[in-house]
Formats: sequence, C-alpha cells, structure tokens
Amino acid sequence: MRRMKRLLAAILLLCLAAPAIAQLSIEITGAGAQRIPIAVAPFAGEGALGGGVAQTISSIVRADLERSGLFRTLEVPVANPPLTEASAVNFAEWRSRLADALVLGSVAARPDGRFEARFKLFDTVKGTDLSGIAFTLSREQLRATAHRVADYVYEKLTGEKGVFSTRIAYVVKRGNRFELQVADADGAGEEAALVSFEPIISPAWSPDGRRLAYVSFQQKKPIVYVHDLLAGRQHAVANFKGSNSAPAWSPDGTRLAVSLSRDGGSQIYVINADGSNVRRISQSGGIDTEPVFSPDGQTLYFTSDRGGSPQIYRMPAAGGEAQRVTFEGTYNVSPRISPDGKMLAYIARNGGKFQVATLDLATRQTQILTDSDKDESPSFAPNGRMILLATVVGGRGVLSAASSDGRIKQRLSVSAGDVREPAWGPYTK
Repeated sequence: MRRMKRLLAAILLLCLAAPAIAQLSIEITGAGAQRIPIAVAPFAGEGALGGGVAQTISSIVRADLERSGLFRTLEVPVANPPLTEASAVNFAEWRSRLADALVLGSVAARPDGRFEARFKLFDTVKGTDLSGIAFTLSREQLRATAHRVADYVYEKLTGEKGVFSTRIAYVVKRGNRFELQVADADGAGEEAALVSFEPIISPAWSPDGRRLAYVSFQQKKPIVYVHDLLAGRQHAVANFKGSNSAPAWSPDGTRLAVSLSRDGGSQIYVINADGSNVRRISQSGGIDTEPVFSPDGQTLYFTSDRGGSPQIYRMPAAGGEAQRVTFEGTYNVSPRISPDGKMLAYIARNGGKFQVATLDLATRQTQILTDSDKDESPSFAPNGRMILLATVVGGRGVLSAASSDGRIKQRLSVSAGDVREPAWGPYTK
C-alpha cells in the first residue's frame, strides 16, 4: 500500500450521510412452492409524497412481499374513483382475480405539513376485514412507512414477524477502498458508516441496532472497534498485542465475545462494550475463534481446531468445559445461532465447496442450503426465516440470501465492487 494511502487511512470516519456509489440490487432466484396471491392496490393520493411511480408506498409494499418469496403479487387495474381503505369490497370479484388477500389504502396531507397513511388488509377467501393501521409520516419517511405496512401484512398472513423494517450491514471493496455500508433490508437507503484504505471485517450489530462492532486494520493491525451509528464515532475496545478479532454481542448489549491472541494462540475472551473487564473464557492448545452468544446469553458457540480440524464447539459463557457440536465432515466454521436458539447455521466444506449448512440442534439433522461454492459469513434475519451470506460469482463478491429451509433464494449485488461480510440487524423500536 502506498505511503500516501497509509497517511490517508488515519482520516477514516465519515458522517453517516456520506453517499454511497450504488445500492444493492436484489434478484429472486428461487421462491416458495406455495405463495400467497395478494393484491396491493395503489394507495389513493400517494403521489403527493413524491418519489416517482416505483417509489410509492404501494409499490414498495409489493416489492417487499414479493421479495420474501412467500407472496405472489397480482396486477391491480386502475380504479376510478381510486380505491381506499374505506371502499366497499366486492370479495367475489377479488376472488375471481385469484387474490387471497387484498390491501387498500390512502394518503392524505395534514395541516402540519406531514401526511397520514391509512390502510386495511382483507381476507378475500373468508370475506373478512383483518384490520389495519394509520401512520403519520414526512416525505422522507415514505420508505420506512412502506416497510412497516409490509411488516404488518406479512405478520397478519404468516403469523411471523416481518423483517422489512430492519437493516443490514456489509463491506464493499472498490479498488483500494473499503466501505462499511448500512442499508435497509431491501438494499435501499445505503449509507457509509466507515470508509478506509485498510480492510474492514466482521461487522456485528448490537441488540439495540444503534452500534456496530467490527475489526479494522486502520492502525496496521486488527483492532476491534465499536461504532456509534447515530454519532458517527468509533472507539477501540480490544487493542492488545497480537490479533484482536471476531466480535459478537451479548444479548443484553453490555459485553462482547472476541478472539484474542494476546496470551499466545487465539482464544475466546469476553470484554465489556467499553473495553473494560477482559476475561479469558476458553483454555485450549488450538485456535479458538468466531464466538457467538446463544440467544439467552448462557452459551458461547465458536470455531476451534483443538480436535485436529476446524469444528464448532459450545461452552458456558462464563467458562467451562467445551463440547463439540459438528461431526459431519472435516471443516465446519463460522457458527451463527437462530434467534430462537434451535438452529445453527455455519460454513461447511462439502465436496470441495464451501457452503452454508444448518444443523437442527434437537434432531441433529443437517442440510446444505446453497448451491454456490465459496460461501462465508452467514447471518440470520431477526425472525429466523432467512440467512444472509457472502459468496463469489464470476470472480466478484456478492451477497445472497436463503430461507432457513432452503426453498427461497435471493442474490444481492452492487455494481463495481466486491461485497462481503454481511450482518443482518436486529428488530428496533
């Protein structure tokens, strides 16, 4: 790396408003076998919010539902007068259009300059009103409001909480430049949290969604930082001799599990989020790394080669005896636990390919989810339905997503850049 670039690396932090070059584009490469046919009519008056035809509340809701792989959105003819949530619904007519569900809504200006968006969800098969919600919003909150509408519809019709309002983080490499990006779950609204001429790896969301922990090489060595996204500030929490890597948050957001080599080989430590109270947890002669807390905070899963090959182990978060978890194959790394604690996602070497696999912790059943061959960094959505991952296509890093049952697949890409190190953020209030 040139000396000038090394000097520039010291000027790292950009404000969150720093524009990104290109946002993620999402392609659905596989969908559920039985998708719910749903009609989302244009919201009456939604054009007053601006944004163009593709950026209306109804169009974003349709895109969200379609992208989930669980819904098939139907064409809705233009109605005159426009349909609203207060319109009388001819359920037989919508059933004849093969719609099992219907969303009607409207947008109206308020005296304070903001807008009110109202909508209702209908079950056309049963001929019932499934209720709805009203949101107050500004023009800048159009997308956020649409995602909340989609979350409401998704939960009502599937019984699962939606994740359209959540965010993702990922690293884009463009030439010698590394960008830690934060975006909506659909790839829109991307912003650079950090830009550097040195690598950035292993971003991890705090449980409240306000901070990211990650590893940066800005000081020519791996150091674990915690980054306040609202303030746009970072502070080092693990900067010991040797390697500082693989941060993972405790469920209460007060601690981080990290891998440190300060005492020799890489071992698992737990450290407070401000960098205090460093405690060694693992005690082995091998390499212990990639720790992750169980949802209840009582257990740490991690990767270790203590048995001769990289495998996944678990141990009490306070320290104690480690138990091996994975037994199939000679290479299993990067454990991630589903939000309900029932499933483990990880990277398995399968016939020379590195692919995302899952392990049902109760039944011990395993499944390979992907058909790619250079997968890394799996990350569960907060409802456990999808797993975000990085892979390589055509020599370039891209993000993919697969449902936890393997039936739904998506591919996410950014033009003119390698995309790696994804992390799916939590639900936020």
